[in-house]
Amino acid sequence: MESEAAPYIAMLMAECCQVGLMIISKQAMNTGMTTFVFVSYSNALASLILLPFSLFFHRSHLPPINFSLFGWFFLLALFGYLAQLFGYTGINYSSPTLGAAMLNLIPGLTFLLAIIFGMEIVNTRNMTCLAKLLGTIVSIAGAFIATLYEGPPLLNRSVPLHSHQLSFLGEQKEWILGGFFLAVDCVMASSWVIIQAIILKKYPAELIVVFFYCFFVAIQSGIVTFIVERDLSAWSLKPTLRLLAVVYSAVFGSALQVGLSAWCLRRKGPVFVCMFKPLGIAIAAVAGVVFFGDTFYLGSLLGVIIIVLGFYSVMWGKAKEEKKIHADQLGSVHSPTEKMPLLGNQAEDMDNYVA
Repeated sequence: MESEAAPYIAMLMAECCQVGLMIISKQAMNTGMTTFVFVSYSNALASLILLPFSLFFHRSHLPPINFSLFGWFFLLALFGYLAQLFGYTGINYSSPTLGAAMLNLIPGLTFLLAIIFGMEIVNTRNMTCLAKLLGTIVSIAGAFIATLYEGPPLLNRSVPLHSHQLSFLGEQKEWILGGFFLAVDCVMASSWVIIQAIILKKYPAELIVVFFYCFFVAIQSGIVTFIVERDLSAWSLKPTLRLLAVVYSAVFGSALQVGLSAWCLRRKGPVFVCMFKPLGIAIAAVAGVVFFGDTFYLGSLLGVIIIVLGFYSVMWGKAKEEKKIHADQLGSVHSPTEKMPLLGNQAEDMDNYVA
């Protein structure tokens, strides 16, 4: 029997891996490594690592794979590749702290996507629905504040005044551009979570799913990189920091972090997975300032607080909604027309919707 604490430990490890990936990728790209090359190398290595492990762990109960599943794997990889591409680019222009803060937009954006595609109905007279809607708006407002308002530095390394004055305008433009890329990353990631939940319902073998995800991302990113990066020197893994970043991304980012998230997603649902996103802000802020000398601005702090408030408003609404549905299921026979919540364990409804 699985320990009740196992999903909590798994998500804590996954969040630490993701924040570590943000930080080390930022340092690697500071050496001149491009996002295209970084994504290609890391996913190719991750697929090589995952192949033997996935076959070993699922050797006795390997579900059959059909052409339809390959299509879903390709779609999952496409959204994952776009999320990685925009995410790493955004971190390169801004900082890991802003990247971790913007991840809290994912639950709210997932809710908006559900409304757009008719998977959620807005009822302003319902308190839980109102909490989700207001939480989404507040989270997006917090993201705008964190991106557009810098404010005075709260924690930073010593920088000569004239150097700061000369680079301020350029840094501000890059910070806003980075926030835009990170917002697009959140949209892609929200779609990715929904697609992954559908696939895990169809094919409940997490490591196999993660392997095919990394495999198809490696193919897609490899093709794009060969087209974009004509200069062969861009593919170099020197200095050593680039190689370390690729290895870390493959082992702890693509393989371990995505694998742990998929494992928790199938057992606890996306609500549980999203609960740990605010923890990444604290980890990224402390690590960025202490170990890498990143500057932590007042605008980032205010934006983070507002995003987290909106995040927990969405989570409160979803928790109340799930509690009511569970109570209804215990008190009456399950109705075939009853809709399960998007951010809960509802891959079956999404499967029926897509079909």
